[in-house]
Amino acid sequence: MTKPTISFLIAVFLCFSSYSQDPKNIEVFVDMPLDSCISWMHNNFKNVEIYHEVGLQTLKRINSNTHDSNAIKVHEELSIWHAYNGLFSPDSAVYHTKKALELHKKRSNKKQIADTYELLSRHYVKARQLDKSQDVLFKSISIYEDLKDDAGLGMAYRTLGDLYRVMEDYEKSIEYTNKAIPLLDKTKNYGLLGMAHFNLIISHGKLNEFKKAYLATEKCLKIVEEKVPEEAFIPVKALSYRGEVYVKAQNYTNALKDYIKSWELCVEIIGEERCATYRTEIGQVYLLQKDYDEALEHLLAGVQAYEKQGKNTIIQQYQNLSECYANLNDFEKALLYKDKANKNATGVLKDKIVNLESEMVIKYETGKKDEALAAQDALLKQKDRVKTLFITIASLLGVLLFVMVYFFNKNKKKTAVIKAKSEENELLLKEIHHRVKNNLELVKSLIALQSADLEDSVTKDAMIASQNRVQSMGIIHQKLYQGTNLGSVDMKDYFINLSSGILDTFDADDKVKIECAMDQLELDVDTAVPIGLIVNELLTNALKYAFPDNNTGRIEISMSKVDKKTISLKVSDNGIGKSVNTTSKGTGFGTQLINLLTQQLNGIMEETYNNGTSVTFHFKT
Repeated sequence: MTKPTISFLIAVFLCFSSYSQDPKNIEVFVDMPLDSCISWMHNNFKNVEIYHEVGLQTLKRINSNTHDSNAIKVHEELSIWHAYNGLFSPDSAVYHTKKALELHKKRSNKKQIADTYELLSRHYVKARQLDKSQDVLFKSISIYEDLKDDAGLGMAYRTLGDLYRVMEDYEKSIEYTNKAIPLLDKTKNYGLLGMAHFNLIISHGKLNEFKKAYLATEKCLKIVEEKVPEEAFIPVKALSYRGEVYVKAQNYTNALKDYIKSWELCVEIIGEERCATYRTEIGQVYLLQKDYDEALEHLLAGVQAYEKQGKNTIIQQYQNLSECYANLNDFEKALLYKDKANKNATGVLKDKIVNLESEMVIKYETGKKDEALAAQDALLKQKDRVKTLFITIASLLGVLLFVMVYFFNKNKKKTAVIKAKSEENELLLKEIHHRVKNNLELVKSLIALQSADLEDSVTKDAMIASQNRVQSMGIIHQKLYQGTNLGSVDMKDYFINLSSGILDTFDADDKVKIECAMDQLELDVDTAVPIGLIVNELLTNALKYAFPDNNTGRIEISMSKVDKKTISLKVSDNGIGKSVNTTSKGTGFGTQLINLLTQQLNGIMEETYNNGTSVTFHFKT
């Protein structure tokens, strides 16, 4: 192996010296050797200032040199960084892991392919793409079995146990965790062995198998004590999880012991100030025991720590503190913290609505981005044609060979840049739809939280209707980021998902059947959203009024293209119907919304009441 030259070492020293003086200076990495850039990435996961930009810049340099092995390393580092810091959507970690997987497949290294499948499955779990997580995880298990790789199998079975726990299939979580434990023990992977017991503690607790959960905790603590005492955070987690089991079993005395011990161990590791927020769990148990003085001490310390961190989204902690003060007859402070809880809940709701409005603006700009992608696609094809033309001319006109080669290389670089931009734009669009869907889900949850304590039935019905409207928009964005076409939605699949959600809201699965009698039909986002809201209102009205006294019935949804410019939508039920001149029930807001949305789509609406209610629309596209 040749020794590095003095000039090289000086260059590296100057690069890192410059970086240490200016942590935002990305330019020092431009001329740094690729190995040094990758080494820096490997050792700086906590850097959130320039890490991502360094990774993308290094990838561009590697792509221009087609160094697959270095590209794999950078994609893997970016994948782990995204998962570690959580600054971006989990889709970002998925994206880079899939890129690394593609390159591993080209190199046909089965062990690395299996390891990357296993890593990808964990990222899919965080992205809540559980079916995909299960699919790639079984692929990794198949390869590990062929290779007779016990260490890999132990790791994969443990991850499968995690997956089934997230899916709330606690029996399977226990089954695969128990398959992982002997393999992890055999291969001396004691850290992962200890963490595997988390699945047993949680899953046995969820199944009310409390003694088995307690035994799993003891085994976990013993493994750490005897094999990996340096893994100090495993006991912190294990005791916290057992504390949750004790609370579920209403054994508050032991729950309190575990929570206190977990907190004390955490304090030993990272200090009392950083662990203060954990005291809210201790305070909550004291509150359940009606020991209000002790509860107050811990709840107040934990809440103050949250406030010191600038947290303005805590709600349950304020509510617990308010309840504690109320039981101590300090009603002024009880009201103060109740108000803080309400203000935070309202603030979170307002922030999410603002974010939602911003995301909706982006949604309407998505069409422009789609046009830009199409234009870039056309430009790529045009560049390929020019390249072919240049090669032909070069073969016929040898005199101009060097000139043609120059233009060819220049064109090739531009094509690579355009392709990279296209991929980045596609990822951006998926992240936009995913964030919109997540924000809508949070808005729906916050509305449900606000309506939980309402006693007025009219107001509560209005809040439930609002939840369903938000859900109807959220499903569209979910379909967009999960599908391959970012600009259109399969309406039949969308109506099936929408119907299932509304039936679940009204607990009408056994009473009413909703059928989608239609072929596959895709619509753009701007058309799908208002149509989805219209169908949501019609289904809600039918479930509320068409089948009184727990009558059974059927609702049918159909949609088709009458011609190139006209779409027909029909929603009918076989309920009790109504007379033409009968006054509508409810507030009438749903009817107004349907009329406004119909006008927005340049449509007309027809209603008939023969053996039920049938509403037909004709929209001009």
